[in-house]
Amino acid sequence: MKRDLVIMGGGLAGLSAAVRARQLGLSVAVLDQGSSDRYLCNSRYSGGILHLAFRDVADDPASLRDAMNEATKGYINPSLAALLADNALRSVHWLRDQGVRFIRNPQVVWQRWVLAPPRAITGGLDWEGRGPDLALRTLLAKFRELGGELALETRVDHALVREGRCTGVRAHQAGREIDYEAGAVLIADGGFQANPDLMKAHVSPQPAGVLQRNSGMSRGDGLRLAAALGAATVGMEAFYGHLLVQEAFGNPKLWPYPQVDEIACAGMVVDRHGHRIADEGLGGVYLANQIAHRDNPLDCHVIFDSAIWDVQGRQSRIPANPHLLRGGATMLEAPTIAALAAQIGVDAAGLEQTVAAHNQAVATGKGADLEPPRSANKHAPAPIAKAPFHAFPVCAGITHTAGGLRVDAQTRVLNADGGVIEGLHAAGAAVGGIEGGPQAGYVGGLMKALVLGLVAAEQVASQVKQGG
Repeated sequence: MKRDLVIMGGGLAGLSAAVRARQLGLSVAVLDQGSSDRYLCNSRYSGGILHLAFRDVADDPASLRDAMNEATKGYINPSLAALLADNALRSVHWLRDQGVRFIRNPQVVWQRWVLAPPRAITGGLDWEGRGPDLALRTLLAKFRELGGELALETRVDHALVREGRCTGVRAHQAGREIDYEAGAVLIADGGFQANPDLMKAHVSPQPAGVLQRNSGMSRGDGLRLAAALGAATVGMEAFYGHLLVQEAFGNPKLWPYPQVDEIACAGMVVDRHGHRIADEGLGGVYLANQIAHRDNPLDCHVIFDSAIWDVQGRQSRIPANPHLLRGGATMLEAPTIAALAAQIGVDAAGLEQTVAAHNQAVATGKGADLEPPRSANKHAPAPIAKAPFHAFPVCAGITHTAGGLRVDAQTRVLNADGGVIEGLHAAGAAVGGIEGGPQAGYVGGLMKALVLGLVAAEQVASQVKQGG
């Protein structure tokens, strides 16, 4: 049986597209690798905050475009920035109209739309019965109510092609091959972070040293399918993620939270020589990218003092202080910087010089004179002067890749010449050209999924109506 639309992936992008497509009269099949209705995906693991570049989606579109452009330092594709900004509020309203519940954090202006109920203030995974989980359950129930088809334990192998047009997919399901013929295919499988080969090719020379801060289900199947059809990619080296302690590799209470970003952005991140590796003022997502790109992504420590631990260490919703220690992390401590260096196996003279230069820059406001320079407009540095001094071995935790398929404002996948690959669309973390850039700018994964999923469904419906 031929469907109007086949969707790879049942996260927020996929289910939003699926429900909207059914509302518009399309026949739809969603294919997901999971084995039950609560299949794992990054949307289900998420914090549930819908924002664009840390701005309220109800802000005027021009200011949202400016915020995204500033967050990515001009990297974001202007047509995709406009698409997100112009459709942000109506997309959230649509989600609410499907029965998805929201709460508002009155203390944070960009947290007006938070999927309810929010996750608990605790380390480790906490997704069952939380807002994102309930949102996906609500959308799936709506999809089925509308007559949609969900195929579980189904992994796509390659596209079906006729006369240069994508006409469906061939998938493996419970040990057998099945062809899903379709008028259009939507890739919404969440990126390629769980594929070690693709990670090594694009993100990190040592992908095993990058912690999978995600569901582990996004393995680049859609990317591989599209590449075989000549699809163009963009920004493949970047990702969204956070800094975590290295003990998170063996302790599930230490990921996806608490993160170490706030401590690192006030203190410093150093290599085994005691030298800073990057501008900590650019934020934890940027630092995570810089660590992942290193030849050895496990040779870094975050250095801070007791004052940073007591102030910045308590500043996030699930703060490192006290949740790292409650979760079983080991915080290294020493009365002097030299003694701390000895504990962590870092060159003592190098670390002492680096800390002294840092403190001088904080006192004089001349962070730009450091190497690498230390900015302060996003995250101000703090002195590392109050004993005892502390360190954690840190790693990059990857949530989802930022690079992906190049698409136009109709979510159609493009080839290297800028031409459209007919019948092939992409949404969510499968799409590149939105996040990343020189400072690994983050725009908002849930909004990227929601808006592009809705627009993809509407574009396919328009094409079906026109007979294309």
